[in-house]
Amino acid sequence: MSKTTKLDLVEAVYKTTECEKQIVQKVVDELFEQMKISMSEGNTIELRGFGTFELRLRKGRENARNPKNGAKVSSAPHYVVVFRSGKDLKESLLELPVKENQ
Repeated sequence: MSKTTKLDLVEAVYKTTECEKQIVQKVVDELFEQMKISMSEGNTIELRGFGTFELRLRKGRENARNPKNGAKVSSAPHYVVVFRSGKDLKESLLELPVKENQ
């Protein structure tokens, strides 16, 4: 499996639409910016058929360890983004061939 970047997404949309590449770039950038703003306000983002981005509170820890040097550190409670795939995405992934030793 390989990685898809934002630039790859822009290129794919550009090729399948009749829009100028600069406009597609602006739309994609603005979409991600609005998603970031919405989530920073505590909102869940639901994209029907694709999935849901939601916030979950991760508990803080007093006796955590830094994996690089083993030093004790503490972490404050904080939010993390969790993605739950939608029905259509789940079904499309069932068609993906499974490769051994990945």
